[in-house]
Amino acid sequence: MAFAIKAEVRDPSAETFAFVGQKTMYGGKLVAVGDTVFVFTSENEGGAGLIARGVVIGVEAVAKRPGGVRQTPRVSLAIRTTARARRPLGRAQLKPLTDWADGQPGTELNFKFYRQATNKLVGISDQAAAFLGEFF
Repeated sequence: MAFAIKAEVRDPSAETFAFVGQKTMYGGKLVAVGDTVFVFTSENEGGAGLIARGVVIGVEAVAKRPGGVRQTPRVSLAIRTTARARRPLGRAQLKPLTDWADGQPGTELNFKFYRQATNKLVGISDQAAAFLGEFF
């Protein structure tokens, strides 16, 4: 399974990225060392969308806080960059894809990242991973 993360990235040209306490959705909590991750800089923090593809070199589940409140699983992970995006892909390109039942990989990404605009790590389908691979 491949993954995609949308998060604040302070240095888009970094060779490695470290993300601490990232919210997981859509299978994101299943991420493991060796998995492929597509890195999107969050437009909420001034980013422009897809910037890199990488491989997970470290991952750790974040313990839930004490109490009975429902909490989204979170992970901290490190990613080593393996490729840089050559074409833009972000909210502007994905926003028109809103037919949630059309089965298209771009629509899947729009749904998982931008229907609820919070930063997160998500599991993606093989079709979405292949689609993203075309940007490298």
